[in-house]
Amino acid sequence: MKKRALFSELTRYLEKKEALIITGMRQVGKTTLMRQLYDHIDNRGKLWFDFENPLDVKTFEDIDYNNIFKRLHSLAGGAKGKQLFVFIDEIQIFPEITKVIKYLLDHYHIKFIVTGSSNYYLKNLFPESLSGRKFLFQLDPLSFKEYLYFQDSISYDEIGSRQLPVAIRDSSVFTHKKFETNYDDFLHYGGFPAVILEKDKDIKRQILKNIFASFFEKDLNILSDYKDIQELRDLLLLLVPRVGSLLDVTRIASELGVNRPKVYAYLEFLQGTFIIKLLPRYAKGIDRSVAGGKKVYFNDTGLLKIIGNVNDSQLFENGVVNQLGAYGKVSFYHKRNTEEIDLIWENKAAFEIKLKGVESDHARLKKIASKLGIKDASVISKEFVDKDGFISPVVF
Repeated sequence: MKKRALFSELTRYLEKKEALIITGMRQVGKTTLMRQLYDHIDNRGKLWFDFENPLDVKTFEDIDYNNIFKRLHSLAGGAKGKQLFVFIDEIQIFPEITKVIKYLLDHYHIKFIVTGSSNYYLKNLFPESLSGRKFLFQLDPLSFKEYLYFQDSISYDEIGSRQLPVAIRDSSVFTHKKFETNYDDFLHYGGFPAVILEKDKDIKRQILKNIFASFFEKDLNILSDYKDIQELRDLLLLLVPRVGSLLDVTRIASELGVNRPKVYAYLEFLQGTFIIKLLPRYAKGIDRSVAGGKKVYFNDTGLLKIIGNVNDSQLFENGVVNQLGAYGKVSFYHKRNTEEIDLIWENKAAFEIKLKGVESDHARLKKIASKLGIKDASVISKEFVDKDGFISPVVF
């Protein structure tokens, strides 16, 4: 079974006392990743629970948490002095579990590794009492490097860490041409493991449709109080053509026929369930001309194309935003429609995203970035440009 880049990072935290929480979209591979961590632990007490199974939930239903410990200890074989690892899939189904985790962590030093499918839910699920008792990790759809690994085009070691690679500028026309077709496939079908491993294009699309349907069947019904599924569906359809654009919530509310607070609530929910991401503006100090407003992108380009139609430029921009976002905080710069930078990464590097970059793009980007005190400025061009200041998207 292929391993995600996050696997190596998580293994370093297995010996820490804090609970490990893996969150992310449905079907990005959280359960598989956790199963790999389970298999990684040898000759120690370990238990697996799936909260979609009511019988597994029942194990943790007791007002006396000491009884729960005794039950777990018995299930694990009862060996005294043995570190016990408890794995739980889909914890959001049983909210009471967080109190159990806190108690057993504090009193019996049980190591918990759990998954949950919604940040929107988890931020309310985990009380402040777990502050300092957990490490939270987000598993996104596959990066392009992971995609290549899943396609057996590179080795696991070549995926690298989740840090932006220093050698990002070392792209060559050979590397670009070698993976150009792969990158087009990656943009069109996204990074869900099941989609990537499927060869038939029609089946790929059907899997994506099923993933989208699963969002409505499970996340919407379990994780929110929203009754009108049609409104959420219609909002998603309104967001697709707005990919890469500044959101005008007032206009969206008018088109949707609801008030602004409801649109904001829907946007928060869609972002919390990893369907979309809202990119903030970059602003140094207080500058009213750049304050406020966000751009919308989808967390998976394959899912984006299943929901609606976007042009090649929007699809590419969305893909690059996802790629760079996996390496840290990203934002955009926009000032009075006179100056704009597509992406600023960690306040350290500025990027322009173009289907075919030209030298004037790089010159303009460098000028604006310099005003912001950002020295590193590059154009990410889908069509290879063999000049300084231009980067191929296949290298990160």
